[in-house]
Amino acid sequence: MKRAVDLLLGITGTLVIGPLLLGLATLIFVSAGWPVFYRQERVGRGGRRFKIWKFRTMVRNAEKQGLPLTVGNDPRITFVGRWIRKTKLDELPQLLNVVVGEMSLVGPRPEVPNYVAKYNDYQRQVLQLTPGITDPASIRFFQENELLSEAASPEETYLREIMPEKIRLNLEYARQADLRSDLGVILKTFKRMVA
Repeated sequence: MKRAVDLLLGITGTLVIGPLLLGLATLIFVSAGWPVFYRQERVGRGGRRFKIWKFRTMVRNAEKQGLPLTVGNDPRITFVGRWIRKTKLDELPQLLNVVVGEMSLVGPRPEVPNYVAKYNDYQRQVLQLTPGITDPASIRFFQENELLSEAASPEETYLREIMPEKIRLNLEYARQADLRSDLGVILKTFKRMVA
């Protein structure tokens, strides 16, 4: 049932927001050039790796210029990218990942391989779940960028405090999740995006 809903809403959503996606792609191209999309390797269900789709919000080759995390006023973020990231619109192309079955609308955010490699046995349970565009942890840590900007060591803070809490929240949610609760998470996410 969840896959059917993902497929239906993924295709419908892509068609409905098609003009917005085109507008954002044009804005990125005019302000920062080609490419307008950014693909990064993430770890999905069962430890399977896949490439996530995002609008490019950083300078070209940003991954070679710093951490996988972005913190505060990261100089790699473009002017237009700053606004797109703040509203989380950079995540919308992941509807393509949903349509092809690599992701769900609601599920734990997929992590980069080098951070997954640091999971303990409890944390690895999250790999039994299909990753998603949004989840309860994404709502709670909506301003994660700002939280990390206040840390003396952002990557250490992420790995020791934020990532474990995200996993805990997602495993807890997964135990009682159903279609109704998933729709609630989607609505709460939209509220945060427009707040």
